[in-house]
Amino acid sequence: MYAIVEIAGRQYRVEENKYLIVNHITASEGDKLTFDKVLMISDKGKAKVGDPTIKGAVVSATVEKHGRSEKVVVFKKKRRKGYAVRNGHRQDLTHIKITSIKTKSEKAVKTEEN
Repeated sequence: MYAIVEIAGRQYRVEENKYLIVNHITASEGDKLTFDKVLMISDKGKAKVGDPTIKGAVVSATVEKHGRSEKVVVFKKKRRKGYAVRNGHRQDLTHIKITSIKTKSEKAVKTEEN
């Protein structure tokens, strides 16, 4: 089972118990997050597409750690002018682990069992 979910303005393909690196999210390490902007869910070859999102679908995740990406070097130069500038950039990232993908019908089934 996998889902397409919008996290921090970008769309990601997520699966349960998989790790994902996303743009920085303001949460402490160990915090539990829920994402309700689920665009598609595929289970055993059957896909359910939202319009634009699937109502009642939730993806749960845990923040593992924060980090930074590799440095990207930006170099600007103009020929014969004596102009050369070197800059760098490192993007802040968050490492998360997807713990569960649930739809509205799965929630109802689990509450009836308990």
